Amino acid sequence: MDILHLIDRLEELFNESRAIPFTHNVVVDEEKMLDLIDQMRVAIPEEMKKAQQVMTQRDRILAQAQEEANRTLVLAREKGEQLLERDSIVQSAQSFAEQRATDIIAEADQTRVEADQYVIETLTRLELELERYLNQVRNGIQTVQETQAEAQAESETE
Repeated sequence: MDILHLIDRLEELFNESRAIPFTHNVVVDEEKMLDLIDQMRVAIPEEMKKAQQVMTQRDRILAQAQEEANRTLVLAREKGEQLLERDSIVQSAQSFAEQRATDIIAEADQTRVEADQYVIETLTRLELELERYLNQVRNGIQTVQETQAEAQAESETE
């Protein structure tokens, strides 16, 4: 299940909770809250798996780009050796091979940078969402504990 969907459900649970008069506290259905927390525990590893898949795909793309660059260099060298008698053609082939190799390396570097940026952004968003949910869960727990303490204090005074 998508972590963002679970977060929305957690927020709905909070919004549907009954407010305690004259306080900023609400009463949350404990069973529903714990169920959502369990589902989030299951979903978070899935988000991490997705991030790992992105990193694996990035590594695969980089390996393919490096392989293509190596093949292009080998082909350019072979072609250059075949055309060694003609100076201008050799110079042109060398220039092309070097430019192609430079372009491929630059493209591979750009792909690596973009993949790294995507992973950083995804993990940062996940971290922020998790922090937000953790704060909401902690606030919910604190509210329930305060409510219990108030109820216990009232029963003791009676």
